[in-house]
Amino acid sequence: MGETGRRARPGPRRALSEREILDAAMRLLDGGGAEALSVRSVAAELGVAPNALYTYFASKPVLVRALVDDLLGQVGPGTLTPADDDWRGAVTRFALALRETLLAHPGAVPLLLGSGFDGPNALAGGEALLDLLVRAGLPQDTASRASYLIITYILGTVALDAAELPPGVPRPDDAARTAARRGRLAGIPADRFPRTAATADVVAGYNSTEQYLWGLTRLLDGILTGPPGRSTAS
Repeated sequence: MGETGRRARPGPRRALSEREILDAAMRLLDGGGAEALSVRSVAAELGVAPNALYTYFASKPVLVRALVDDLLGQVGPGTLTPADDDWRGAVTRFALALRETLLAHPGAVPLLLGSGFDGPNALAGGEALLDLLVRAGLPQDTASRASYLIITYILGTVALDAAELPPGVPRPDDAARTAARRGRLAGIPADRFPRTAATADVVAGYNSTEQYLWGLTRLLDGILTGPPGRSTAS
């Protein structure tokens, strides 16, 4: 048989790692948002056939859950270690770090909200937050409710923030975003929406770090004092 009739022998199969796959998936999310992520697109990003990924992740949902848990792992439980028993300071550092991490990858936020939060990093973070609140003086059941309240506050504000960030575009700083929102609010008719118009400067800063900390501080105040007339934590 001549050279032109020979069947080409396959080259060596490329070895992959979970780390490579997760990094490639995050690059796609950062560049094109959640819609850009699929097993096929990740395989193309890595230059392999899609079935090469199934050794590591059996399906797209499995890949997504691993990806979002890996992202949560970037904010380690150590963030929740208080200094001098300052549990509020520890929660604030955790809340700021988690917000910063998630907003650096806004395309991952919708996937995160749809995950089960049952990966090893999510569970470790949740356990650390719950333990911190118990050691702060909250009864265990109250601490569990408070932990859920804190997490939903963080994720809710992050989701609204991330929804305004187009894929592949660096996140503007607070001043630029507030100025842009303030410009859009300038046309609100004060006769129809007088209170909105009067507080337009505050409304324009809804996605700012200042507003985020304002809300978190009041949330922690409520957790600390509990129902009117009694304190739930020291």
